[in-house]
Amino acid sequence: MYSYLSKLITTSILAVSFAACAAAQDRGEAYENDRPRARDIGLQIGTMSPGTYNAITDVSGIKVGHHTVNIGQDIRTGVTAIIPSDHNMYVDPIPAWVHVGNGYGKLVGETQIREFGEIETPIILTCTLCVWTAADALKDWQLAKPGEGQHTLNPVVGETNDSRLNNMWSKDTIKPEYVVGALENAKSGPVAEGSIGAGRGTQAFSWKGGIGTSSRVLPKSLGGYTVGVLVQTNFDGDLTMNGAPIGRELNEYAYKIHLEEARAGKRPRDGGSIMIVLATDAPVLSRNLDRMAKRAIMGLARTGSVAHNSSGDYVIAFSTHKDVRRNRNSLEPLATLTLTNVAMSPLFQATVEATEEAIYNAILKATTVSSKRGTIKAIDVKKVQAILEKYKVTHFDDALPPGRIK
Repeated sequence: MYSYLSKLITTSILAVSFAACAAAQDRGEAYENDRPRARDIGLQIGTMSPGTYNAITDVSGIKVGHHTVNIGQDIRTGVTAIIPSDHNMYVDPIPAWVHVGNGYGKLVGETQIREFGEIETPIILTCTLCVWTAADALKDWQLAKPGEGQHTLNPVVGETNDSRLNNMWSKDTIKPEYVVGALENAKSGPVAEGSIGAGRGTQAFSWKGGIGTSSRVLPKSLGGYTVGVLVQTNFDGDLTMNGAPIGRELNEYAYKIHLEEARAGKRPRDGGSIMIVLATDAPVLSRNLDRMAKRAIMGLARTGSVAHNSSGDYVIAFSTHKDVRRNRNSLEPLATLTLTNVAMSPLFQATVEATEEAIYNAILKATTVSSKRGTIKAIDVKKVQAILEKYKVTHFDDALPPGRIK
């Protein structure tokens, strides 16, 4: 099965001809653009230090891969894969939890995570009506590995609705080989952000959104642990950055025509979603991962989201620390080294900061994407920077003692 799916990747790629950039993305190659991340324009979030790559991959062992899909005039979507570890996660699952901020969405595998407090497969992000195809492909990919789930398996797949740009009803939207492509392309180090992978067709605050990531490293006196976040943005609200009202200044905010023109009978746009993947190398079990995941929603709120009625806002949190893994077949009690509750507060702060910054990175790095369904434009970085400077909310790190922030 494994070799069969691998052949399908090559077959699919050769069968479709796109422009050079789109073709490179569909092969899973590196996606780069010259748009800045938050820190490149002086937008520094919080007081804790980011990791080397300021990405979820700063948590040792994590790999991220993308497969972007551009077909014809109406398919703009993709797959993003997060692989927590190279070890056999079926035999030794890792602690995990799912927190639901607002539950209008499709999250395959959620109930087993909440029942056992563990995760046993990589995490796939994709489009709303693609989750079942993606779950089936992840299942086949995992079962092809000897000893990794031959009895049963709980694939984990989350989504956001990218139908403003993507024909998610098409049978060509997501195929198994796209999922395998993202998994096989997964790597450590820098993570490509913006209109790539599962973020190809998504938006944020009326502008183009997509994939974003960030991390925080606690000082040694607080444990030295790392927290990493990756987001797939697709939600609305009133964009705020470090307190500066970006959405208001750019005349784009929730219920704008109702507030300005008092139009009766005009149905407001209500919805959008976000998937947040939260990782840490701190030794914490599912109960405290749940508490960390709740703080990720606080980071989301800082950006201006209110989790609208038809928004699917989910946080998948897990720990990669070896001492909290538990063999699924053990009949004997297992000793587990884990942090106490009182040690959690620094991790909570790191979670909030990294989530907020990951969302900003997704928006700033995203490029304009069009299809026959419409266009979602990238935010104007120069205008954003001017507003940030107007409200004096850039270069906050300058006020900290030298050496405090990387």
